Amino acid sequence: MGSFDQSKAYAAQEEEGAFFDDGREIELLHFVYSHPNIEKIRGSPENVLAAIDEYGRTKKYLMNVGEDKGRIVTDLIAETKPKTMVSQTVEFEYPIDERTKVELGGYVGYSCVLFGAAVRKAGGQRYFSLERDPAFAAVTMSLVDLAGLSDVVKVIVGSSDESIARLYQSGQLKHIDLMFLDHYKPAYTTDLKLCEELGLITEGSVLAADNVIKPGNPPYLKYVRSTVEEKVKEAKQSGSSNTEGIAETNVKMYEKRYGEAKFNQSPGKPTLIYESKLVNSYEPTGVPDGIEITRCTGEQK
Repeated sequence: MGSFDQSKAYAAQEEEGAFFDDGREIELLHFVYSHPNIEKIRGSPENVLAAIDEYGRTKKYLMNVGEDKGRIVTDLIAETKPKTMVSQTVEFEYPIDERTKVELGGYVGYSCVLFGAAVRKAGGQRYFSLERDPAFAAVTMSLVDLAGLSDVVKVIVGSSDESIARLYQSGQLKHIDLMFLDHYKPAYTTDLKLCEELGLITEGSVLAADNVIKPGNPPYLKYVRSTVEEKVKEAKQSGSSNTEGIAETNVKMYEKRYGEAKFNQSPGKPTLIYESKLVNSYEPTGVPDGIEITRCTGEQK
């Protein structure tokens, strides 16, 4: 891991009070659309990203993946060349190609623009992002359109597990080549298990999970790093908690708006074999973080 360029650091994440969903997301839209270089920004994913970064550096913190960690995922996209990428942000009504990139968690669309452009460059046709919050999804769609990526990126509004199940049941989602997880932390493990049970994860599928150091996700790391024998034993013992070790503030962060979280109870497919490793990097503020890269290498019969 190289050193962090402090000249590119975002404003520090607020320790007290809200650090998102306090109006800054709409403020970002006004900042971008009133930018003196707006005509150069139109149709340019790179310039849209630069404008979002400028806001994050000079105005208020934004919980984006950022340049450093984003590069890890764009390298994966170049490697796997998914025809379709799906993420946690929005609903779509388009047939999905046989190769699919999925993202769970869209926020203001930084990752949609960054990864959607990478998917298009790699020859892909669709990037689907699943976002629970309709206001965040609207911001995402506006910036995606500004970047000229509306033909590639489609946003889906709804909870991640319900959106995944609905896409599968409609025949639009049959297999996942690359999935980026950057949404509600306790849902990482339960959503992966749902995808396993539906047969969406097979040999060759790649998972990229953000924020496994900050704020951390012990249940997810335990699951993807476990052997088949360990997962089978855990499943027979009624499974493990998907919130244990995750900070209470992260577990309850959406409780005020959506009520107490309810999780999909899928048993998953513990016989899938994973090879997983941590790639250390940085938050856009310069705080150390990392992305867990997990590859499915087959199934133990």
